[in-house]
Amino acid sequence: MFLERSINQADGIGWIEVICGSMFSGKTEELIRRVKRAKLAKQKIKIFKPKKDLRYDKKKVTSHDKNSIKSKPVSKPSKILKLSENFEVIGIDEAQFFDDSIVGVCNELANSGKRVIVAGLDMDYKGNPFGPMPNLMAIAEYVTKVHAVCSKSGKMASYTNRIVANEELILLGDTKKYQALSRKEFIKSNTLKKT
Repeated sequence: MFLERSINQADGIGWIEVICGSMFSGKTEELIRRVKRAKLAKQKIKIFKPKKDLRYDKKKVTSHDKNSIKSKPVSKPSKILKLSENFEVIGIDEAQFFDDSIVGVCNELANSGKRVIVAGLDMDYKGNPFGPMPNLMAIAEYVTKVHAVCSKSGKMASYTNRIVANEELILLGDTKKYQALSRKEFIKSNTLKKT
């Protein structure tokens, strides 16, 4: 269970929180919830997302349930450092779409006393660790794995299954392109694709 603590500027050191899971598991919803609580506590917040994520809105982090919060789209992680100087809490959505330099950026932000909240897919549509997410989870003080509901069995889902024919690693989409599956249904689906 995640217990929030407030920023302690006296020690000058922050921390990293990672929220991970499959698509439709509520990662962005949880990121928005945490950031809004920090805002209620009168902390200075700034949220970032990859510029390439245009699914719902260019300038907002938006969940599949259409819950949203204003964000700054950036093309590369180094821009996050430059734009975060006057803020205490930094939110980063869809971290799997950034290159590996996001890991160093998050470390630098935390080392300078900021609370860094990062959300992203932990596995790609093939079930492999996705981009910088494994390294972000390794350096984080707090890791929360959230789960979706399997669209076939109704059980807990940890996998994102692509339902359209496309081999690109990154393919932005929603329920028209992806579904959340349990391990059993994911294996079954991928076995059928190979035959």
